[in-house]
Amino acid sequence: MASDQLIVAGERTPLIGQRPSTASSTASSLSLTSSSVSGTSSESEARHVAADPKTAADEEAVTESQVTPPATISGPAVARIIGVLLIGGFISNADGSLVLATHPVIASEFGALHDSSWILTSFALAAAATQPLFGKVSDVYGRKSVLLFAYALFGLGCLFTGIASSMSTVILGRVITGAASAGMISLVSVLITDLVPLREVASYRSYVNISLTTGRSIGGPLGGWLADTVGWRWSFLGQVPLAILTIILVGITLPAHTERIEPGEVQKSGRSKLARIDWFGALLMTLSILAFLIPLEIGGDKIPWNHPYIFTLLSAGVVLGGLFIATEAYIAKEPILPVELMKHQDVVASFVAMAAQMGAQTGLMFAVPLYFQITAHVSNGVAGAHLVPAVVGNAVGGILSGVFIRKTGRYKSLILFATLVASGAYTLLILRWHGHTNWLESFYIFPGGFGTGVAQSAIFISIQAAIDPQHMAVATASLYLAGSVGMISGMAGVSAVLQGALRAALDRRIGEFGFGEGKTLKIIERAVSDIHYIDHAKPVIASAVVSSYVEALTWTHGYSLACSMTAFVASLFLRQHKL
Repeated sequence: MASDQLIVAGERTPLIGQRPSTASSTASSLSLTSSSVSGTSSESEARHVAADPKTAADEEAVTESQVTPPATISGPAVARIIGVLLIGGFISNADGSLVLATHPVIASEFGALHDSSWILTSFALAAAATQPLFGKVSDVYGRKSVLLFAYALFGLGCLFTGIASSMSTVILGRVITGAASAGMISLVSVLITDLVPLREVASYRSYVNISLTTGRSIGGPLGGWLADTVGWRWSFLGQVPLAILTIILVGITLPAHTERIEPGEVQKSGRSKLARIDWFGALLMTLSILAFLIPLEIGGDKIPWNHPYIFTLLSAGVVLGGLFIATEAYIAKEPILPVELMKHQDVVASFVAMAAQMGAQTGLMFAVPLYFQITAHVSNGVAGAHLVPAVVGNAVGGILSGVFIRKTGRYKSLILFATLVASGAYTLLILRWHGHTNWLESFYIFPGGFGTGVAQSAIFISIQAAIDPQHMAVATASLYLAGSVGMISGMAGVSAVLQGALRAALDRRIGEFGFGEGKTLKIIERAVSDIHYIDHAKPVIASAVVSSYVEALTWTHGYSLACSMTAFVASLFLRQHKL
């Protein structure tokens, strides 16, 4: 480690209704913004110093002068605002998980079961592609107006899906909903950072984690129940009134004037505001993200990995990414993703750690239900229930992480601890889950969820503590983008590992029976395409299939372990700043 270097830093304070404490800030309109009080020069300088990538590692900031303007909004009012915001996060995550239970039914109605995965994929890709855009747009138009737009868009997407008369309309509805969901979730975290001191953010973020986790937990069973009783369409149409209710509540509780006006800047017209948004950069960023993510979604499933389309898309992603970086560095007046952020050690390390840890958790959530369906022959509902320890661990980890950061102000050690705890869970699965797992051993996934919950909250603080406040909204949205990319990559990676390892294990075990090549290939194809094949196969073949699945799933836990260790290594490059 380099020698310690002092960083001057002021504490983040609530931003609604504050009065600037210096004369230079009197022209500034205070609001829910991505920057601190404009005239508080000591904090502004402190953030710029903290954002310097040349700063030595593991440094502690020393506050030379703290400016804490009196906030005119009370603590209970802040709690009410955040409580309302959590409703949107709950709805968004419930929507995402209920589709997991209903997409086969939806696609079957339109005779397109083979394309059912696109109901999930379209949502994920739209969310990933639009996430950073919401941060910048909220800087220009204000948090409240953009958040209300996201809720309205979400309701419209659910309506489109609920009344769809074709598979293409369903996918269009999911694209709209996914884009809206990105804004609903990322802006909640941005607003929390606007409202409370940075040291308190992790505590409030823990409530966000609980809201999101509860939504994910309820969505699947609720979607399945609705599909079985009143029909799948009502699982989407029923969300429209909830979106309207949330719009009303946000309209009542959130302050109206939420756009940032820089010192000396006059109020701009709508056209001037549009001109501030880097639309060309946003288009290049969206296209480059899609060019990289689509191959991960279709490779090895829809088309082989060596298909020309894969190489074409990846090459296009590289070219578009290069054009995007050049645009942000040399052309855009207000870049949608400032290049200086990507030069910042803490920002890059936070992005990598978040993506890797989310990839690890996604691999776990994918593998666990399948493991119990294969080894214990349980129903879909029971298999999904085996994920509860991980979900509970995620919520508990988020809460305890917030308490620890609020009391100690330290987050780097917490991230390192969290990634190691999660890695320990994946190691236990590799060593102990070999086909006969008792109820006690099924709780091995709790540390995996716990570690991810701790890491999510602490990584969010790490990036906020390191950057200039003017980039806070964009950095927050980009951090969510990193998580989305990690989830999509994790799903694609664990699926590829499972398919490759499963086919190799089946080929070895079935080949030992001396069947002809044609029959062996037929058995393998049936085994990899239908988990219920083991219920009808001869006992000796069923045993070979189960053993092959267990072996392949062990490799998926190895994939999750590798992702979690990658997050640990990335966390070593984070620097501790004083909160």
